[in-house]
Formats: sequence, structure tokens, C-alpha cells
Amino acid sequence: MKITVVGAGAVGATCADNIARAELADELVLLDIKEGFAEGKAQDMMQTATLLGFDTRITGSTNDYKKTAGSEVVVITSGIPRKPGMTREELIGTNAGIVRGVTNQILEHSPNAIIIVVSNPMDTMTYLTLTSSGLPKNRIIGMGGTLDSSRFKYQLSQHLGCSPSDLNAIVIGGHGDTTMIPLIGHATWNSIPVTNFLTEAQQQQIIADTMVGGATLTKLLGTSAWYAPGAAGAALVESIVRDEKKLFTCCVSLNGEYGQSDICLGVPVVIGKSGWEKILPMNLTAAEQELFNKSADAVRNMNEVLKTL
Repeated sequence: MKITVVGAGAVGATCADNIARAELADELVLLDIKEGFAEGKAQDMMQTATLLGFDTRITGSTNDYKKTAGSEVVVITSGIPRKPGMTREELIGTNAGIVRGVTNQILEHSPNAIIIVVSNPMDTMTYLTLTSSGLPKNRIIGMGGTLDSSRFKYQLSQHLGCSPSDLNAIVIGGHGDTTMIPLIGHATWNSIPVTNFLTEAQQQQIIADTMVGGATLTKLLGTSAWYAPGAAGAALVESIVRDEKKLFTCCVSLNGEYGQSDICLGVPVVIGKSGWEKILPMNLTAAEQELFNKSADAVRNMNEVLKTL
């Protein structure tokens, strides 16, 4: 098994580190455009192998896509990060060119790869990857909802005083501060609705804090977060490599599901060896469906920018 992570920055390196520790691949390639950067990160990680007990061989590459040949899964994290005060929409112009170029070069050497998109604005970059690559839709997966759902569980656990692992809670819709939809009415604490334990004010606070989770960390850190995004990407890789059939919220191509078409948005999907294998339907309330439709409209507006590039 060979896996490539494109982009050796904080998110990409963290994702690669998680993949190596879990021994999800015999060979892991870390690629970056900055001279020597991926090679340095790869050596640093390899020097932890005897300490952490993994046997994955990690190779760094400066923009040499030939070294990625034969990759079965590719995680794309490359692009400029979001800076304080910058919206995901403002990233489109620069990152679209980067993601399109990366996708083309990856597929030249790994035509059968499953691609996981992390680059922001993630919904639009996933749609761009799908439309520009010509790949079957099940082989293009946007990571965003996986991360947002994890942040949602964190916020819930803080208010409930419980383990996040005991919670089932998902975020659907776009991966943006105003487009994501934390479904608190569907969230459970070991099968018990969390709304049984939270006031309406608490529920609204949890939703609000989840929606600005990324922006909050950007403000605190001065750059985008990396531990949770990297772990989210690696979790998807693991479900693919081990054919776990795990349920994640991911940004995938919709063709009538949830009332939307010609768009990539976050919905619950089963992830296995062929990529995303099926979309699970949910009984959304009228209010939740309206929010989903509004999220779709906002993402479509971002996608329209692609036509001007």
C-alpha cells in the first residue's frame, strides 16, 4: 500500500504522522513545492520510527510527482492557509490553481487513486477536483464535515462534562463558518438525545461555537489549526485502507440526494476501500432542510468564482 500526502505544512505533516503511526501504508510519500521541506519533515518523522514502533517508510519529495507513482490514496492539503480575518472564499483564486495542478500531476502517475481534499475552501476545491479530473465521483472525498463533526462533539462534551467518544453528532452542509449545520436535534449521548440535558441557550451556544470553530483557532494561533484537520484526514485514509465502512460526514457529489445536484456538500457517507460507497439519508426537519438549501446556495456562489479564473 502506497499513500501520498501533498503539502508538507502543518496539516499535511500531521496527517502523514498519523498515517505512519497507524501503519496504514508500506510507503508514504510527503510532497511539497518548497525545496527540501518535505524531505526534512520525512526524515524527522522517520527518526521517530524506532521510538514509536512503526515500519512505514516515509519519503519526502520536492515537487517530483514521479515518486508518488502507484499511490492508492492521495491526500491534498496544499494551498495557502487561511490567515486571521480571511474568509475561505478569499482563498479560491490562489488555491484553485494549486489544487487543479496537483490533481493533474497526481493522476498522471496514479490514475487509480482515491483523492481526499483538505485544501480550502474545501467544498469548492472538492467540486473543482471532481469536475477537472473526470474521476468517478466516489473517488473524490472532501474532508470538511469529518473535522466539523469532531469539533461539534468537542463542544457538546464541554457542556455535558462527558467523553467525546460517547457522543454521536454530525455536521452537514458546507465547510464554512456560515454554511455548516450542526444537527443538535439528532445528536445523542450513548443513544440518549443530548437535548435532554441541555437548555435551549446551551444548545444555541454549542451550535454557534461549532460554526466558528476554525475561525476561533485561527484567531488564537495566528494560522489555521492542524492537529484535528490532520487527524481527520488520516481517519478517512484508515477507513479506506482497512475497508472499515465507517460513517463520516464528507463533502461528496450530490445527484438529487438531500434535494441537491451538481454540487459537493457534506452529508453522511460510508467510507470503504472504493472511496465513499453510499450516502445515508436523514429525516431532516423542514427548518434543517431549509438551512441545507441555503448552505448549498452559498457554496454554489463560491463555485461560480471558478468560472472567472
